Amino acid sequence: MPLDALVSVDDSATALAARAGEALRLPGNSEEATISAADKFVFREIMQAAGLSSPWFRTFPLTDDPADVARAVPYPCVLKPLFLSASRGVIRADDAAEFQAAFRRVAHLLADPELKARGGSAAEALLVESFMPGSEVALEGMVRDGEFRLLAFFDKPDALDGPFFEETLLVTPSRHPPRLQDRAVAVAAQGARALGLRTGPVHAELRLNGETPYLLEMATRSIGGHCSRALRFGADMTLEELILRQALGEVPNRIERERRAAGVMMIPIPAGGRLQGVQGLEQARSVPGITEVEITIPLTREVVPWPEGHRYLGFIFAKEDTPQAVEQALRMAHRRLRFDIKPSAEGA
Repeated sequence: MPLDALVSVDDSATALAARAGEALRLPGNSEEATISAADKFVFREIMQAAGLSSPWFRTFPLTDDPADVARAVPYPCVLKPLFLSASRGVIRADDAAEFQAAFRRVAHLLADPELKARGGSAAEALLVESFMPGSEVALEGMVRDGEFRLLAFFDKPDALDGPFFEETLLVTPSRHPPRLQDRAVAVAAQGARALGLRTGPVHAELRLNGETPYLLEMATRSIGGHCSRALRFGADMTLEELILRQALGEVPNRIERERRAAGVMMIPIPAGGRLQGVQGLEQARSVPGITEVEITIPLTREVVPWPEGHRYLGFIFAKEDTPQAVEQALRMAHRRLRFDIKPSAEGA
């Protein structure tokens, strides 16, 4: 049976899908563009060459002496694995002592055999960037014929200042000034062009430092986890349906997100161990505006906090008339949840 399109659903398969699509001469992004977006150092080089505002950045082999590296970087700074997503392994350091501890912690994480095999040479170094203060936002978009089209602009109401960067809330529409939103969208569009993206979904993360948007990352996929459930378009179309329709050349010229404000909370992990129980689910679901509460880690399974972890306890979804009401509903529902997490040795 002939194929009409190939669509990757997560980071692990974007390069493979691009390579296969090129071989089969299907519409899609090039393998080179996909790999460039996924490699944090290559991405940063491309953004800087395109004239986009960029932090100080440099890579260091994990075999380097942390004390020597600590003398070569500005503070505060952020250490990042080159290939991981969802802020896994991302740590802020404010001085040399914190930097050395963070360096060793990232090195220990990347020594995991599974990550070494997955990352290859990318697991042998890390990226260091100067830390940029400011609010963080996420843009969900779609590239069509090389042009970036905004689908949703998410605010992240909780400050992401470190030392770790586990995300919690995403709320749309944005409450930032329209002029700043327009600048962020323009920066994302410029970043997509610099990467050479041609078609398909795009998920971008930005920092709004004063009046200047900084493009942190851009993935050639849709938003991760279950977060896409917060989005509906047109006559109740899901983001996944929209992506598939675009891949088949069926996307309308006009795409509008539903009018109501929406949001999702990625339920943070309060402590490491084994999840033994969850209380308050019905009380959380009864909060006005809440549409769904889902626990995605099964009972008795181990839960790992950030920066080593990369899985949330679950997701809370809300819809309301305003983004303020959405945020309030998500926080209220979360306060009603209680998690029984036992240390692994005790809960095994």
